[in-house]
Amino acid sequence: MAKMIDDRRVVWLLGLAGLIPFIVTGVLAWTAPSSWQLIAVYAFLYYSAVILSFLGGVQWGMALSHHAGERAGISRRLALAMVPSLIAWPALLLNLSTGAWVLAIGFILIWAYDTSREGRAGFPGWYLPLRSLLSVVVILTHLLVIWRLRYLSG
Repeated sequence: MAKMIDDRRVVWLLGLAGLIPFIVTGVLAWTAPSSWQLIAVYAFLYYSAVILSFLGGVQWGMALSHHAGERAGISRRLALAMVPSLIAWPALLLNLSTGAWVLAIGFILIWAYDTSREGRAGFPGWYLPLRSLLSVVVILTHLLVIWRLRYLSG
């Protein structure tokens, strides 16, 4: 039991630490010297694309471990696990504002899937509150950057 509590604490700490680049670059997009604000936006969007892709990897791993031997379940979940990276990469090819919107929508979609019956299957009960907290912060930071892009030329 103590091992499980320690593992849960590590996952929570790492998840919260993963918010640091979103928060820091989102704030820097507003507060950094003007010559650095656009760099902060690019850093935000690149990190966002990486993390969105990572969330697909989480589902990929769960599909392989949870559906071992269940062909129908594994194929669908593996296919859906590819969607985040197929959203994230093209988002980086769009203009900054559109790309930020696409990434934000991607986070909303994967969050919606993760909270569905199929998406949460196999995860421990404490995982969904963590994912929800992280998703809310990530989506809010996207809105912060999108708002900044209305006033930033680039």
